[in-house]
Amino acid sequence: MTRSGAHVGNGQLTDPVGRSSDASANTTTSPAIVVDGVTKRFGSAPDTVTAVDSVSLSIERGSVVGLLGPNGAGKTTLIKCILGMILPDEGRVSVHGHDVYDEPRTAYAHVDAMLEGARNDYWRLTVRENLRYFATISGVDPDSISARHDRLLDQLDLADKADTPVRKLSRGMKQKVSLASVLATESDIVFLDEPTLGLDVESSLTLRRELRRIVDERDLTVVLCSHDMDVIEDVCDRVVIMRDGRVIADDSVSNLLHRSGTQTYRITSSDLDDATLTTLEAWFEVVDVDRLDDRAHVDVRVDSDGFYRLVDTLRDHDVTLDSVTTVARDLESVFVELTGGPDTERSRRPHQ
Repeated sequence: MTRSGAHVGNGQLTDPVGRSSDASANTTTSPAIVVDGVTKRFGSAPDTVTAVDSVSLSIERGSVVGLLGPNGAGKTTLIKCILGMILPDEGRVSVHGHDVYDEPRTAYAHVDAMLEGARNDYWRLTVRENLRYFATISGVDPDSISARHDRLLDQLDLADKADTPVRKLSRGMKQKVSLASVLATESDIVFLDEPTLGLDVESSLTLRRELRRIVDERDLTVVLCSHDMDVIEDVCDRVVIMRDGRVIADDSVSNLLHRSGTQTYRITSSDLDDATLTTLEAWFEVVDVDRLDDRAHVDVRVDSDGFYRLVDTLRDHDVTLDSVTTVARDLESVFVELTGGPDTERSRRPHQ
């Protein structure tokens, strides 16, 4: 079993250690995480692949940062560099002001993680035993935080399964136990990779709501990776988007949603024939076309000046409009614009 919450340093997993006074000495005077010019290459010339390319970013204490990117963008490699599981070829990483390569034990006393594809819990132990076990190996007396464990079980709808061995739970329940085990310690920096994977719609909504509440209550710093854009929008304060090993966007969710000054308009009309649609596709950014009976719905993304040109074009083609409505912009559309195409592996559910 690979428990990413075990502290890591110099590319090797090491035993977890308890939080010391030195480890928390400057947590309030520096960012939670600083990544400075990190580069990681794999292979040798001429087949060298640069997985992470001169990435620099700072994550403030108490913030929730979403890390996004298409497959192969470098997200996982960057996270492993931050966690000390991979040594970068260039650059440095610090956690609460402590260099993770020079002071791994001190730096990682703050950190826990839940990685996709890893066996994050002991399946022969019960749910509650897992929470107590991971609290213990992080240097915390589980009896001293038993009330926290009880709240976690309630918040994540696990109370009824507290004394059930994890191996007997569904995949979605196992996923919630993994999250609970990470949150059962006193770590104040948490990495979460696909925390809602395998959950049904109701469970995902519950987890998103409770995760945000837990973060606020405990002033946690969270780095969250997910292909589910609803999770990112609901939970994160800020989003970092990677492509080809580089950071191509780093801003608040709100600013990203309004970044380009464009708006998508849905045009509905019975007069939108093939020739008119061909003209619109040639002159404007047509996002979607949907025909229903004798009418067509066309989504066109334009800025304010472009909207007036669109109306003039429709008038010139004798199109009578049945309706014009704005289409709400979401993070998925921003992601597609910035990365050049949809992420074929994403697990976003369509809006109902």
